[in-house]
This record gives sequence, structure tokens and C-alpha cells, in this order.
Amino acid sequence: MKRFQILILGGLVLFLVACGEDIETNMSEDVADFEFTTQDNGTLSLDDLEGEWWVADFVFTNCTTVCLPMTSNMSSLQSIMEEENLDAQLVSFSVDPEYDTPEVLKEYANEYDADLSNWTFLTGYDFETIKEFSITSFRSMVAEPPSDSDQVTHGTSFFLVNPEGEVIKQYNGVDSSEMEVIAEDLKAVL
Repeated sequence: MKRFQILILGGLVLFLVACGEDIETNMSEDVADFEFTTQDNGTLSLDDLEGEWWVADFVFTNCTTVCLPMTSNMSSLQSIMEEENLDAQLVSFSVDPEYDTPEVLKEYANEYDADLSNWTFLTGYDFETIKEFSITSFRSMVAEPPSDSDQVTHGTSFFLVNPEGEVIKQYNGVDSSEMEVIAEDLKAVL
């Protein structure tokens, strides 16, 4: 009887390990609770994303440097996800909420052919809120523009968030080849 119990316990352990996340992670940060305004003047909260895998980034619409390849890459990732039938959400947080109104974000989304059924652009907070949120939840720096510029300084990473709201992996958001890595990781966990 004892041997049978050990076999059952061993099988259960193997089953649980097989059902776990099959990707190499490089982060473990809980996303702080939030409820922000979408490009459609609705709201999206952490509770709304509960039970979903999602990929996040931090951009702003009048960025003249890194946001261009980042948003192009997010658009490419969305296309890959559609082709591969990967069911995950994409969330882009604006780091320039004063300029990036819902209407501006909606126009920006259209410029990148974003399918807004699973890609949401967020605003509706003040700069200090998004700065603190980015740093504490994603360990991603955000700093005010220099006095002679309107260009916010921010990190260029994409982040994979699990269904429990934990950031588990960071990727280079300006490197287009990373989109295939994200897609492979999504395949492994979905």
C-alpha cells in the first residue's frame, strides 16, 4: 500500500510540474491594482485582466524615438498572435497622460492597425501615478521630460503578465525578433 501511495504522489507531482509555466522567467513582480481609462473612454482594471495572460508596455503618442519601433513591434506581435490563435491581451500604458487623451490614443491605435478587441491603450491618470506604477509594478523607469523637450524618458521593455497579475518575464521591446520569443512563450503557457 505504501508503494502505491508513493507512486500516486510521484505522479501527482509530475502532473503539477507539467501543468506549470514552461518558460524561463526573469521577473516576479505583482502588478499594483489599477483602473484606468481606455482609448474608448471606458475603463480597464487589473480585475478585468484576472485570469488572462497579457503583454504590457509603456509608450506615448508623440514620442519621436523608441515608441515607434515598440508600437510597430506590438502590432507585429498582435498579428503573430492572431495567426497562431494565441488568446492573450495587449496593454499599452501612456507615460504622457496629459497629452494622450482617449481620442489621441484611439487615433494612434488606428495608425498601427491595432485590433482593439485585445489591445488596449490606457490613460486617465496623472504623470506621478504612471511613473510610480511603472517603477513599482514593472521595475521600469519613467522620468519627466527635460525642460527643453516634450519627450518622456521611459523603459523600452515588453512584459509578460500571468493570469494572477504577476509580471513574470521582461523582453526587449525595440528588438523585432523578440516578438517571436514572446509568441513562443505564450504558446508554452496557453
